[in-house]
Amino acid sequence: MTIFSTVGLFIALSLLVALLLGVITIKPWLRAPRSHSMPVDNQLLDINVAVFRERLAELKTDKDSGIIDDHHYQNQKLELERQLLDAQREVSPMVTPGIKNRLIIMVWVPVLTAMAYLMVGDRTPVFELWAAEDKVGQVADDLLTGRIDQPPAWAIEDGNQLISAMQTNVYRHASDYNRWMRLSELFLSLEATDSALEALSRAYRLSPDNEEIATTYAQISFFANKGQLDANSRRVLENILATNPEHEGAQMLMAMGEARASNFDQAQGWIKRLRDSIAAKPGDHTQALSSLDELSANVVMQQQQASEGVEVTVKINASLLPLVKADDTLFVAIRDVKGGPPFAAKRLPISNIKQGEAVISLSDLDAMMPERTLGSARSDKVQLAVIARISHSGNATAESGDLSGNPVVISAEQNQVNVEINQQVP
Repeated sequence: MTIFSTVGLFIALSLLVALLLGVITIKPWLRAPRSHSMPVDNQLLDINVAVFRERLAELKTDKDSGIIDDHHYQNQKLELERQLLDAQREVSPMVTPGIKNRLIIMVWVPVLTAMAYLMVGDRTPVFELWAAEDKVGQVADDLLTGRIDQPPAWAIEDGNQLISAMQTNVYRHASDYNRWMRLSELFLSLEATDSALEALSRAYRLSPDNEEIATTYAQISFFANKGQLDANSRRVLENILATNPEHEGAQMLMAMGEARASNFDQAQGWIKRLRDSIAAKPGDHTQALSSLDELSANVVMQQQQASEGVEVTVKINASLLPLVKADDTLFVAIRDVKGGPPFAAKRLPISNIKQGEAVISLSDLDAMMPERTLGSARSDKVQLAVIARISHSGNATAESGDLSGNPVVISAEQNQVNVEINQQVP
């Protein structure tokens, strides 16, 4: 089916639906009674009769209550009857529409409907999607179901067409986790990490017991989060290890994540557990064990550097807690009191703050530039200040509405400091 036949079918169906709606709208006119040349609308008369009865009941109640006498009652009753007779003589006839008016409605309803559809918005994306499905729809389905591993050369002449067709195919089969998994691979090849994570999260929710999907999801989340384990990726890894305690990929991610979070003892525990598991397997694993030894030594070095850093306790003033949102970002940094790039900085999810408080370690591990470290600043006797800020947008620069605290000046030897976030950026 070509794009022209598809568009033609769509237009034909649209006109048919519009015509049917037009006929339904004027159907009461087509059924108008033809037995009388001047049909009478008795609706007004019925209303007058109902009002007459209500007024008559009110008069009788007034008479029974002694509010009016019998003479006054009879006069009012005669007046109501006279008004009712006058209303009967003035009933207006109902005019039946002629054939000309009916034809105008039957023609203009579908015409106006079609014009409104075409003029309300730009339908170019819709037509482009139809063209993509006509051209590469089957190729997209074959890729997503694993029937082929690579698309033919003609199908990737316009990459956007293939991507659109694959996305549409996946949403039509939203309960198929394999399609979501393969769509994530497409996004990863295009370096669209956020879209890949969204597709992986869908696949994981559909098949949480699939180790391949769970491991890939945790791994991509880990590296997308700059080597940090957030609550979601940690939960995924814990589920994997609960089912398969010897899963090497999950153990390695846990070791790296704990080291990045400055939980060095836990990181060493995972390394030892992984090393013992590999050493117990038959065969030569010298290279793998050597790599783990290097990782362990690196963790020891990081622990030494962290011990020479500054432990920052961030507290949020109780009056500002209602302003903190679930998707906010916490920024903590140590910089020169005179300004300039920070010597050490961390960007953390707001979930690190528990009950309005968080303890964060800043050291040379958190340097933004290799030549600009906290150790070098202390050696040069630079006067340092610690700052903390909660960002609603996630941007490193302060914006209106962010929550912040006053910079706290520390000495070169100081390794602990308290910072209170107590104001809102105007």
